[in-house]
Amino acid sequence: MMNRIIAVWLFFGGFAMNTAFAYDWQALPDKAPEPADNPTTPEKVELGRMLYFDPRFSRTGTVSCNSCHNLMLGGDDNRGVSMGVHGQTGGRSAPTVWNAAFASSQFWDGRAATLEEQAKGPVANPVEMGMGDVEEAMDLVRAIPGYKPYFERAFGTENPMTVDNAARAVAAFERTMITPNSPYDRFVKGDKNALDAQQQRGMNSFAEVGCVSCHSGAAFNGPSLPPGTGFFMKFPTFTDNSYVEQYNLAADKGRADVTGKEADAGLFKVPTLRNVALTAPYFHNGSVRTLNEAVRVMAKTQLNRDLSDAQVSDIAAFLNGLTGEFPEQTLPRLPGTPGWTLSESD
Repeated sequence: MMNRIIAVWLFFGGFAMNTAFAYDWQALPDKAPEPADNPTTPEKVELGRMLYFDPRFSRTGTVSCNSCHNLMLGGDDNRGVSMGVHGQTGGRSAPTVWNAAFASSQFWDGRAATLEEQAKGPVANPVEMGMGDVEEAMDLVRAIPGYKPYFERAFGTENPMTVDNAARAVAAFERTMITPNSPYDRFVKGDKNALDAQQQRGMNSFAEVGCVSCHSGAAFNGPSLPPGTGFFMKFPTFTDNSYVEQYNLAADKGRADVTGKEADAGLFKVPTLRNVALTAPYFHNGSVRTLNEAVRVMAKTQLNRDLSDAQVSDIAAFLNGLTGEFPEQTLPRLPGTPGWTLSESD
């Protein structure tokens, strides 16, 4: 992808002034990267779509991947924390699945290196889908005869119905979940009318105040790194402010829960800002309800900057310009169980 360095223009009193602030603004690629051991094929995508929307592999038969990562919305559930089986709720907000293929690690704490690995996690989580382990969930898949032909088309006829292949199919489907051609993308590709004057001011402020120190790259989630590397930042960095207590920002140990290292306390994966206008509430604990407030809190806790109302409004307007074009979604017809059911009475 060709990187473009552009100077942002601000408009005052009918004339344009070049701010002379340049940054390596990057458009989102039209295709997500894919690993050599799991190339994306139409057959995998078809199977992955079915598995993604099928709730029958949860303990209650009510929770699918789409329950928390709703593709009819912004790829999340717009809840502070997601609800799993038996109405249980976890401690973190569901991150968006849109453009997750451009992240170098998955989950807020980066505990999964790849989309394939991530796809296995919620199934055996006692709060989320509630199965004892992933093999138990896979037994339910194997029990539905209609799934076998889809696995065979995607992975061949020699023992295709495995946990790893199910995860590969879901990951392949998720790699189609990208949203290029936002107003921002069109702007950096040369259409200088794609962002309005306020959004262009916000774009400049976003870079000038230092947001790009973390939210860089085409997906605004940090530099491109090998899978599993992860790009993490301390949150909150500056704690001498009222926001930390107001929004309970320091309670979660973040990556330290994975590594067991005290030095990793408070480290979180830098999330993408693509489609961020659609994914309220914000932060790992879903504590902030509006985008404007999230901008204000981030400036203070991460950069120790107090932004004016005008700066906050301009940056939020720019972030609205990161909403891309969503691929058309068709709900799959799931393989049935004529005359019998997978569910058991509780």
